[in-house]
Order: sequence, then C-alpha cells, then structure tokens
Amino acid sequence: MNTPSPPRIFHGWFVVAAAFAVTFLGFGSAYTFSAFVEPLQRDFGASRGSVSLVFSLAGFVYFGFGVLSGPLADRWGSRRLAVLGMALLGAGLALASMAGSIVGVYAAYGLGVGLGIGCAYVPAIGAVQHWFVRRRGFASGLAVSGIGVGTLVMPPLAAHLIGMLGWRGAYLVLGALAATAGIGMALLLDGDPAARGLGPDGDPPRRHAQGSRPGGMPLREAVTSRPFVTLYAACLISSFGVFVPFVHLVPYAVDGGVPPASAVLLLGVIGAGSTAGRFFLGGLADRIGRQPFLVAMFVGMALALAIWGLSAGFWALAVFALLFGVFYGGWVAVMPAVVMDHFGGRNISGIIGVLYTSVAFGTLVGPSVAGFAFDASHSYALPILASVGANLAAAAIAASVSKAGLPPGGERASPRAG
Repeated sequence: MNTPSPPRIFHGWFVVAAAFAVTFLGFGSAYTFSAFVEPLQRDFGASRGSVSLVFSLAGFVYFGFGVLSGPLADRWGSRRLAVLGMALLGAGLALASMAGSIVGVYAAYGLGVGLGIGCAYVPAIGAVQHWFVRRRGFASGLAVSGIGVGTLVMPPLAAHLIGMLGWRGAYLVLGALAATAGIGMALLLDGDPAARGLGPDGDPPRRHAQGSRPGGMPLREAVTSRPFVTLYAACLISSFGVFVPFVHLVPYAVDGGVPPASAVLLLGVIGAGSTAGRFFLGGLADRIGRQPFLVAMFVGMALALAIWGLSAGFWALAVFALLFGVFYGGWVAVMPAVVMDHFGGRNISGIIGVLYTSVAFGTLVGPSVAGFAFDASHSYALPILASVGANLAAAAIAASVSKAGLPPGGERASPRAG
C-alpha cells in the first residue's frame, strides 16, 4: 500500500521568503541610521542637518536606482540583481566604518547602501508579483514585512553594537551580516513560475496564444498613463514626510529627555507596527479593494504624524510609533499590488522602479530639510506639520485614480497582451 506523499509547498512562498530576507537586511540596515546620528555628530563635529543628509542621499539612490534595476530585472532576472545588491550593501557599510570625514560617510554609506538596496529591492518585490493573483496583496505584505521586522530588530542591535564596538565596529558587523546572509537568501529569488511548470497561486499554468509571457502594458505606455502619473504624484508628496521619523524620532525623543537606549526602541516600535500592517492589512486590502485601501493608508499616516506633534515622553511617542508603523507598513505592502492591478505583469519591475523615483525625491528632501529646519529653529514643529499636510494631499490625489474596469480585489480582468 502506497502512502500518499505530503503536498509540496508552493514555490512562490520560497520567493516570498527570499524577498522578506532581502528587505529585512536591506532596510533594516538602512533604518539603523537614527542610532548613528549622535555619534556621527560628535565624532565629525557636524550639524544635525548635515548628518541627516547621509540617510537622505542613500534613500534617494536606493529608491531612484529602481528605475534601472527594475527593467534590468525584467530582462536578466531578479536573482542576479538582488545578489549584486546585497554585496554592494555589505561593502558600503564596511567602507562607511573606515570613513575619515562626514563626506566619506556620504560616499560610502550613500552610494554603497543606496546602490545595494536599489539593486535588490525592486527586483525582489517584482519577483513576488508574478507568483500570485488572488493572494497578491497578502504575499506582497509578507515579502515587504521584512522591512518592518528589520526596523524592529536591527536598530536595537545596532545600538548594542555601538555600545560594544563603537559606530565603526557596528557598521563593520552589519556589513558582514548583510553580505553573507543577504546573498544566500537572494539566490532563492525566481520570477518565472512558468519555468517550473506552475501558474500563479499554485494553479496549473495557463497557455496564451502568444506564449507564456505575462500580459500587461508596455513600460512607456504605462508610465505616461493617467493612473501612473496620479500614483507618482501621491507617492512623491507623501514621501516628503514619511521618512522624517526614521531619522529624527530618536533625536526628538532624546531632546525631550528620553534616555538614548529607550529612544532607539521607538524605531523598533515602528517596526513592530509596520510588520503588523504589512502582514494583516495586505490580506484586508485584497478583500476591500486595494486602491481605496491605499488612500486610507495615506490618511492614517497623516493622523499618526499629527499625534507625533502632540507627543512628549516615551509612552506617548510609542503610541505614535506603533500607529505610524501600521499605516506605513500597509502603504508599502499594497503599492506593488496596486501597480500590478493597473498595468499587468509584463514590465512590473520596471514600472515599480519608475514609480519609486518619486519616493527617491521625497526621501532626499524630507529628512534633510527637517534636520536643517531643526538647526535653524531648534524645533521639529514645522517639519511634522508639513509631513501631516503632505500625506493628506497624497490621499486626495490617490483618491482621484480611476477604478474603472477593476474588480473588488483590483486585478484587471483582461490585461493587455505583451
């Protein structure tokens, strides 16, 4: 009597796990930066604005580079780009540990970390989109929840390493971790279910008249369409405020009398909320509609940032951090799925890459301007108020995106053939 073999795990979940690891190590390493602000200011005699510019430059590069890494992933495959990205990330952190001036940190951290995440992030999340349709929001949420878990785990780890080894030793250890573990997990990325005889969600592969190439808009047509331009504007405006807490929440808390060790934990609270938002809200978006869900995330981030402006003390700031993390996580989780809904899978990584140049400009401007505003006024009131307004404006813009032809989950019934 033959014993039936247990069902195999759908390979798409291994791709999700690989993308989770890439985002965990990439963004987890980047979002430790708030723990490094004070020692960098002290050692280099730099202002808060000039130190904040390190993160802003890295963010500009890693979000902006997606415009190249996305199309390259569509052509060469996600695995190659992600492996290169993890190697560059490790090298950038290691070189930052050897910098002799703040300009050296700009070059090593800004370019190394920026190019590393830029090479890996968009290809990793783009690969996930090909493996799911019905559960795309949930799968995307799981993949990018690595950012939330990384934000939860990595800043306290960095603070501990700084206390033991100094900021230079901490960057060296983080670089080694990113390179070894990141490259190993990136090797699991795969963006072609048909090559394994599979279809999305584990269904049998569908046969198309023009072969197995995914349907969807050409890149040029997609990025010149009204839905894309509207999404681009919403993300651009929102990003002016979204990344301010990742740089300035810890200094804000320390300025308010919170001990540095406790202040760093606030980034972990953002990470915990972000993880919950990505994990739970991605599946909710599949049920209620991903486009209106996106609008709700912009509104939620605005309300959370308003709470920040009224908060003092660790516990009040922890409430802000948790709520902000939930809505931020939901935003990041649903955005790739919204793009796939509107434009199909043919050039998904390329389209996401172009869209994320909007986030690049917002990241370049927001945290650094907030730092220079603090240097001028010794207050974060104006940057926080501007961040609230930016996200409310983004919600209004995103609400204008046409939903014609999109069923409740958002997937187009008949994407254009490739």
